[in-house]
Amino acid sequence: MLMRTAKHSPTALPWPQRPGTSLRRHAGSHLLDPEAVAQFDRYLHRINPQAPQVDADRVATLARWLQDLPEAQARSLLDERLSRFELLRAMRDDPDWNAGDGSRRRIDALLAYFDHGGAEQLIPSGIPLLGLLDDVLLLELAWPALQIEAEDYRDFCGFRSDERPQGSGIEQREAWVRARLEALALHRHHARVNASHYADSGSPNQPFRIS
Repeated sequence: MLMRTAKHSPTALPWPQRPGTSLRRHAGSHLLDPEAVAQFDRYLHRINPQAPQVDADRVATLARWLQDLPEAQARSLLDERLSRFELLRAMRDDPDWNAGDGSRRRIDALLAYFDHGGAEQLIPSGIPLLGLLDDVLLLELAWPALQIEAEDYRDFCGFRSDERPQGSGIEQREAWVRARLEALALHRHHARVNASHYADSGSPNQPFRIS
């Protein structure tokens, strides 16, 4: 919201920017059903209307990339992203945080897909490694619609843990906002002071002359 605590963000998945033109239709040994792909795409765009289109070739290309990674690296990559689901779950359920109705609907949709884990998912969850790829892909492409509030919530949790503000959830959030506004004002003051060191102070009234 104001000044967020620095946090490592995973490198974006190598999602092709343009719709696929090849005939790739397999994620590992799983054949991607065209209707399942279309359904997944519709589900995604109900959460984030600005998300890119999902097609079978793109999913198959991403699956091949994941399979080509060393297994430990691939699992670490998936786990790092899957932890966002728990962040969103905490944000939705935290009585001290007032998640907006739009955010709650998006989070509920994401968690419903992740928690269900049924065979009707784009890639069945029982498939080793790749069974988590569609969960991660859904969250990755939907994330921009939730990112700002999620980062605010993560910063609020850090403030609440470090500063232990008193009072109701509203009072704690107000204390967090005040602290961040004060930090922002101090940051801007330091920036102005540093910039003033390089300001042009004009020419001296009696410049030195070399004869």
